[in-house]
Amino acid sequence: MATREKRLAQFDGNGEPAPEQRVEVLCEDHSGTYQLPFACRFVNGQWRNDTTGGALEANVIAWRMPREKQAGIA
Repeated sequence: MATREKRLAQFDGNGEPAPEQRVEVLCEDHSGTYQLPFACRFVNGQWRNDTTGGALEANVIAWRMPREKQAGIA
């Protein structure tokens, strides 16, 4: 299992992303850190699911630009 520090090092977003920018987010709760399986946007001071527009009920601790998916890797 990846450590918190190792996961944080993979998320290099600084400040807040532009509202139109789709990003990947790293969240944290009492069980540890995890990446959400969907893109998000930061709109009017609130993190939202890019597809549904719904507000996240998660503690976002970091973000990054979407990574390219490699062919043949699940």
